[in-house]
Amino acid sequence: MAQLAEIYACVPSTERGRGILISGDPKSNAILYCNGRSVIIRYLDRPLEASIYGEHAYQVTVARFSPNGEWIASADTSGTVRIWGRYNDFVLKNEFKVLSGRIDDLQWSPDGMRIVASGDGKGKSLVRAFMWDSGSTVGEFDGHSRRALSCAFKPTRPFRIVTCGEDFLVNFYEGPPFKFKLSHRKHANFVNCIRYSPDGNKFISVSSDKKGFIYDGKTGEVIGELVMENGHTGSIYAVSWSPDSKQVLTVSADKSAKIWEIAEDGNGRVKKTLACPGSGGVDDMLVGCLWQNDHLVVISLGGTINIFSASDLDKLPISFSGHMKSVTGLAVFQQSSQKFILSSSYDGVIVRWVQGIGYNGRLNRKEISQIKCFAVVEEELVTSGFDNKVRRTPLIGDQCGETEVIDVGAQPKDLNLTPNMPEFALISIESGVVMIQGSKVTSTINLGFLVTASAISPDGREAIVGGQDGKLHIYSVKGDMLVEETVLEKHRGAITVICYSPDSSMIASTDVNREAVVWDRISKEVKLKNMLYHTARINCLAWSPDSRMVATGSLDTCVIIYDVEKPASSRITIKGAHLGGVNGVAFVDTRSVVSSGEDACVRVWRILEQ
Repeated sequence: MAQLAEIYACVPSTERGRGILISGDPKSNAILYCNGRSVIIRYLDRPLEASIYGEHAYQVTVARFSPNGEWIASADTSGTVRIWGRYNDFVLKNEFKVLSGRIDDLQWSPDGMRIVASGDGKGKSLVRAFMWDSGSTVGEFDGHSRRALSCAFKPTRPFRIVTCGEDFLVNFYEGPPFKFKLSHRKHANFVNCIRYSPDGNKFISVSSDKKGFIYDGKTGEVIGELVMENGHTGSIYAVSWSPDSKQVLTVSADKSAKIWEIAEDGNGRVKKTLACPGSGGVDDMLVGCLWQNDHLVVISLGGTINIFSASDLDKLPISFSGHMKSVTGLAVFQQSSQKFILSSSYDGVIVRWVQGIGYNGRLNRKEISQIKCFAVVEEELVTSGFDNKVRRTPLIGDQCGETEVIDVGAQPKDLNLTPNMPEFALISIESGVVMIQGSKVTSTINLGFLVTASAISPDGREAIVGGQDGKLHIYSVKGDMLVEETVLEKHRGAITVICYSPDSSMIASTDVNREAVVWDRISKEVKLKNMLYHTARINCLAWSPDSRMVATGSLDTCVIIYDVEKPASSRITIKGAHLGGVNGVAFVDTRSVVSSGEDACVRVWRILEQ
């Protein structure tokens, strides 16, 4: 048995030039956001706890809690809305095809009976309101000619719906059944977000023209605006009201968040400007916000979540981040008696995690390059991407030193380091292997077959190269030469991963034909066979520190842990470990396995005694 101990969740998907809409449940202090096909439920006071819903077939754009907090409605780029239970395995209540294009925003009515959704579509169908149980339409929403970016439901009776969009319009509808009442064209650019105050007396719209207007909640008339003095100097992407309906929080492309005091006359003045920590680059633009209880949640384009305290605005925010794209590499390393988990995603972001604490910062490299393979040894990080280069970066505390770039002449397939010889690296390329000593290529060896994976023994004296033909070629390392010793044959597909056990007594290998094999290194005989329990290609492999267990991760979303002293049938299977497939697996200690995958999350599993 293996039990989920911790989850290091992904951050929201962001897009330059667009705001993102996050929502929350004040009763449980939970927030909802989307990444890829997943909806993530996180708790502001418990960052290591997260639940992830992954049943959408297309990219999810927005998700919202129902007023009672029991149900969640989430929408995707195909125009589908799914309504599902927050507890008990996310049971699906209903699924409706609401619009013909992407849905950008949706909102529940205060009684939880109706839902309004806005977005893109064909013809006039850019906004639609429907009953949550039957899907029947409640009203006609004319008035928009281009994508409707945001919508809001008046939280008190009489019900009203307001919408805004790329046609610079703010539309007001009365109902139910809802029908068009009036329209405003006060803004001179896309209107990005519209929100009703919790008491229902006012609503506010914010736009890329750096302005915000405040309207009467019942009649829809303009009553005031956000005064430009000390205001935003970039597009305003999102707005959120305080629980007492007297203040609003806005975020902008000018990298600042501002709290505005809304006076009785309807005008808003800046009360406080919140500065988020960051390097000042494009990734620090702010694209999403939420005011929930005492928490002010602000999200940057790079995915960093900053949480300010509304009762103490001078206090530094709590910041946590993670990956936005699929996590391709995973490593566990020790630095001054503390163990760290390093994960790298395909977009070049490397994040440090500490078990029991979670997010521990990003490793900021001077040059951000895409990462395909990565390895850590002796305070040094070695990475390769989708070009012909290998990069060696020293780790100095929690920072990266000056990167050395080595051109190996072809795209690296695999890279291997050994703790006993930290300067030495074995890089496999399609035609053979490249040996590197420090920052110099010492030899390039053409092996005469198509190479897919490689490994080097902990003492650096032996190398194994796996081929497209499913054979394992074992070589002894003599200086900068390889001398072939023997060939192991059992696999029926191209080799994907090869790994020596920490005590050097065994070798584990996996292939695209979903099989893993454990070999005895001395006798070259198969030690553990019939490891055929995955249903798709195996992507990653790891040994436990005591050389007793092997963990494999596959495209079939599962992680399987084998005990080499027991038959393969007594395996431990973790089903659905990562939506879309598992890309990385590593042991933190003899009873803890960490995995990463396409869903941009990192999970720690505890192996229970059987």
